[in-house]
Amino acid sequence: LQSAMAEDANRRQFKARIESEQKTQRVEFSFQEPLRPGEWRLHLSFHGKLNDQLRGFYRSTYKDVLGTQQTLAATQFEATDARRAFPCWDEPDFKAVFATTLVIDPHLTAISNTSVISESVESGKKVVRFADTIKMSTYLVAFVVGRMEATEPVWIGKTPLRLWTVPGKQPLTPFGQDIAAASLKFFEDYYGMPYPGDKLDLLAIPDFASGAMENLGAITFRETALLVDRQTGTHAELERVADVVAHENAHMWFGDLVTMSWWNGLWLNEAFATFMEMLAVDAGKPEWKRWESFSVARAAAFSVDGLVSTRPIEYPVHAPKDADAMFDILTYEKGASVLRMLEQHIGPTVFRDGVRQYLRTHAYGNADTQDLWTALGTAARQPVPELMNGWIFQPGFPLVTAELHGQELRLSQQRFTYLVQEPALEELWQIPIQIRLAVGNRTEHRQLLLTGQETKVGLPDGVTSVFVNEGGHGFYRVRHRAPLLEQLLDQGLDRLAAIERFILVSDTWATTVAGLTTLPEYLRLTGHFKSERDKNVWAVLLDSFSFLNRIISSEDRKDLETLVCHCVKPTIEELGWDTRQGESDLVRQLRGDLLGALGKLGNDAATQQEAAERYRRYRQDPASIDSNVVPALVAILAHTGDEARYDEFLELYRTGSTPQEERRYLFSLASFRHKELLARTLTRTINGEIRTQDAPFIVGAMLLSVYSRDLTWDFVKANWDHMDRLFPKQGLRRMCGGIVGLATPELEQDVRDFFASRKIDLGGKTLEQYLEQLRVSVSFREREGRTIQAALVSAIQHET
Repeated sequence: LQSAMAEDANRRQFKARIESEQKTQRVEFSFQEPLRPGEWRLHLSFHGKLNDQLRGFYRSTYKDVLGTQQTLAATQFEATDARRAFPCWDEPDFKAVFATTLVIDPHLTAISNTSVISESVESGKKVVRFADTIKMSTYLVAFVVGRMEATEPVWIGKTPLRLWTVPGKQPLTPFGQDIAAASLKFFEDYYGMPYPGDKLDLLAIPDFASGAMENLGAITFRETALLVDRQTGTHAELERVADVVAHENAHMWFGDLVTMSWWNGLWLNEAFATFMEMLAVDAGKPEWKRWESFSVARAAAFSVDGLVSTRPIEYPVHAPKDADAMFDILTYEKGASVLRMLEQHIGPTVFRDGVRQYLRTHAYGNADTQDLWTALGTAARQPVPELMNGWIFQPGFPLVTAELHGQELRLSQQRFTYLVQEPALEELWQIPIQIRLAVGNRTEHRQLLLTGQETKVGLPDGVTSVFVNEGGHGFYRVRHRAPLLEQLLDQGLDRLAAIERFILVSDTWATTVAGLTTLPEYLRLTGHFKSERDKNVWAVLLDSFSFLNRIISSEDRKDLETLVCHCVKPTIEELGWDTRQGESDLVRQLRGDLLGALGKLGNDAATQQEAAERYRRYRQDPASIDSNVVPALVAILAHTGDEARYDEFLELYRTGSTPQEERRYLFSLASFRHKELLARTLTRTINGEIRTQDAPFIVGAMLLSVYSRDLTWDFVKANWDHMDRLFPKQGLRRMCGGIVGLATPELEQDVRDFFASRKIDLGGKTLEQYLEQLRVSVSFREREGRTIQAALVSAIQHET
């Protein structure tokens, strides 16, 4: 900031003295005499430079079709980085109308939040003026300058919708544009309000720290989250684009039109947009069964929320790093999960009516959590705050224990934690519970709100199985005590929906990690799912095997590989390697997931050999292999690869024809097992060969691998200062999540010593949570270590 001057209504001017604080990017003005109350105009003169930190107004580079490096400028202001681009009151409740004018080189293009109202050439520069925005927060302002190309607009009502890319990538826009158009129309209908902007541009930026950013009218995306080839993209890759596009469109109302008053209410934006993305994608792609696959993301939220060091969804924010730390799985997935639970409890139509009332009441303004509860409670005619405050303002979640006592089902709640706490944590929740009873050939249902420590439910004669959390909408875990679990496994699995089978396995695995269920019990349970065909059930099974792989000794790894092969091979033998007519996208994805697990986690030689042959055919004719199998082939060949294969994949990363192909080969470089090849990958994360948006995630993945974790941890310690300067703060925070893979007592102590000695603070409770997750893994290893091999052998014999 160079100068500041205040001007009163009579145009008298008063120059200000400026005091700046570099760390927070704050300035304070002082004048020689007090300014009288009234209307004033503040004139500011400032300058800056494009940074390389992917925050504020920053520089992004890419190579054009001729291989020449090009530069564009883009913005990322959330949470508190608008002040890095222009002086402003950079807080969400200081809403204002913004009028942007950009003076640029004539051969470049400029995009901002609103439509262009004039364009002229002055003194050899192109001057682009944009229409005034709606009243909105500073963090939503955006401008992008560079060589950019746009699709033809698609009109949704009065709104022109376009996708922007760097030159040469327009062929990758049709799928994203279809999703953007469908979800925008869905939200206009759902919210009962038209889109609040005058146009909607979605821009793919080569360098982008997060997934996307909901700038009103000019949403910016990482390329992998917007651009995809509909023919070669996997189901998971198409699903990611659909999810992120729908999420950002949902924000145009929930976040942009109505904004949280302060950053402690960030969950209002992000959890609701996550919830709405699921609704929109499920409505447009019902065959994807999106709410069922969301259960996997919800399970990841459980893994953090089961920590003693978890936090409430909403908590006080005192500093920018605390706001940045709120962009985590608790804000997004837990927040969306409890909203889904509430929606199912009060009814989807009532919930929608409450949301409409909330948006109408607070349009163009700010609101907090209680405002949302008031609107929903009025629509539902129920005490929503009393029901929901425990889920939002209280850390953790309940474990509901279900036990048979004669002709009664006893339900009790306690806070779930992986590590035993003394004294025990005594929180209570109001828990909407759905129960399904199998009584002979008929099914009965029970619904209740558990508000106290426990309750009892009468059961009819002839009950053969009981399942608690019917439909899987509740954000709680269930421990079905004997004989309830045995009844479900022996005679009730065919009565459970796929999401309920997922919950049964996921909850049992969680109680195993917490020491409430023995490992042999869990491994015997996995044997009941050899005929399973749901990809989400398999996801939790494979995740539990991966956890064991990180904590077992190298001597036990062969037994784990054998168990994985016994579990997975029957399904692969039935599915085969090739798609079949009429097969769903979900089954095709399952095939790829299981082949990858068999070749890597199972270390199956026959699968590895077949993968090499099929990959050779794929390179000759990409259409000969289903796109959902290709990531498995690449992962398996990296796992078994030598230097020649490494060089091949490195070149394919550099020349990838789509963002997804580029990412696939990039992450394969973290999966090789030879130390010298892994060392090359690590060097590339800090020497500029790998984009800083991606490098932290590569390092994090290598910390999680048993083949590279020791080498990577030594690299992180030696290069921490350089990484701290080089990587975006959000990326550095995510990278540190990889320390949970350093699951040996010796590595754990070294990790704690390093972070303590360097006084590293990742914001909020982020580091504390990572360290506790590491402690959970090491505690499991110490508790089960002597019996793991026997448990694996017993499970193998049982499978055989």
